[in-house]
Amino acid sequence: MSAPKITELGTQPVRSLLIKYALPGIIAMTATSLYNMVDSIFIGHGVGAMALSGLTVAKPFMDICAAFGSLVGVGASSLVAIKLGEKDYRSANDVLANVILLNVLLGALVMVVGLYWLDPILYAFGASDVTISYARDYMEIILWANILTHIYYGLNSMLRSIGHPKVAMFSTIVAVVANIILDPIFIFALDMGVRGAALATVLSQAIAVVGQMVVFLNPKEVIYFHRGIWRLKRDITMRALGIGTAPFLMHLAACFVVIVLNNQLKRYGGDMAIATFGITNRFMFFFSMIVMGLNQGMQPIVGYNYGAKLYDRMIRALKLTAMCATCVMGMLWLFGLIWPEGFIRLFTHDELLIAQSIAPARVMLCTMVMVGFPMVVGNFYTSIGMSGKAIFLSLTRQVLLLIPSILLLPLLFQTVEVSPIWGVWWSLPICDALAAVLAAIILNRDMRKFKISIDF
Repeated sequence: MSAPKITELGTQPVRSLLIKYALPGIIAMTATSLYNMVDSIFIGHGVGAMALSGLTVAKPFMDICAAFGSLVGVGASSLVAIKLGEKDYRSANDVLANVILLNVLLGALVMVVGLYWLDPILYAFGASDVTISYARDYMEIILWANILTHIYYGLNSMLRSIGHPKVAMFSTIVAVVANIILDPIFIFALDMGVRGAALATVLSQAIAVVGQMVVFLNPKEVIYFHRGIWRLKRDITMRALGIGTAPFLMHLAACFVVIVLNNQLKRYGGDMAIATFGITNRFMFFFSMIVMGLNQGMQPIVGYNYGAKLYDRMIRALKLTAMCATCVMGMLWLFGLIWPEGFIRLFTHDELLIAQSIAPARVMLCTMVMVGFPMVVGNFYTSIGMSGKAIFLSLTRQVLLLIPSILLLPLLFQTVEVSPIWGVWWSLPICDALAAVLAAIILNRDMRKFKISIDF
């Protein structure tokens, strides 16, 4: 997108801009969640319930890898949006090069460390002697392709920030379609099991990266790959990492929560309880990714208008995104309340697992209508470079509220002669509700600095 075109972020109606930028993000994120779900569906039906449990154990490790990717990608894309708002196109080009260089360095580091300590990490994350082989087979392939994965997500973030949300969407859709085609070939036709699912994932990302590179090699773009930008710059690196620290710590905290959660589930409910959480979490992930798509649409609008000091437009984008996110998560709440068995059967035909999952799913989803708002608020703070606020909100929910609840509520339930596993299940919705209240209080206080009401 040319430099004059990007100024539409500061001039066009906010509602139409959010539709333009968020719709491709929503489609892309929905597609991403679909291929994550497809992996689980194929594994659950093609390999079995224990393989599904192993995949659930592997997920926090995958999320840690993604956390390092978000440390670079989200921070750099927010910085690019701010630089474009300031009309500093030279610095924006330097940020692009730093995205690639930092992703290669961090991706290689995570790959080496992860492969060397793979089994101890998976056992710490909740694997048992029954599920360790499934988790290991999956993560070995994911880790070998970690650099590629980081570059894929990093460039997609950059595409949205330079005004190409549709290209980012199609990049994701290409990866999703390729993954859906390759999954049954590798899992069933070639009988590769969970290794086939992992291989399908990384090959589909490789195909998408080729398309992304074509865009950034075009000199007509506002930022593109060219000579003279291929060196790490300390000021850009530090600021991008500083902004990206918020989503990084959010991801890291979420991973740590899942580690504690998996171990508590294994302690009180065994591998089947972990599989139950995995199924419900995958379905929650589908709706959460729609909210992430909304956030992706909001991010360049908010970042640009913050950089241009157009605070009224910035707040309008925040309000509209928050209302849409609440509606999306409200649909998840209704689904969980009315028919949880429907989505559980998507993932497994094991009748015992289905029967054991219905009631916990209802509990986990009972406050979902409140979850979209704090997700948007955290992303808002990241988009305007106030990563400290986003970090505080995330760590308060994950570390100060959720982890103590996961550890202590089972003991409380035991004292009233209720199975302690219900203490684990109830800790999730209780903390989600408290996090929403905290986000509302902090946002209202901070927005007074802009002398703007954020009443919805």
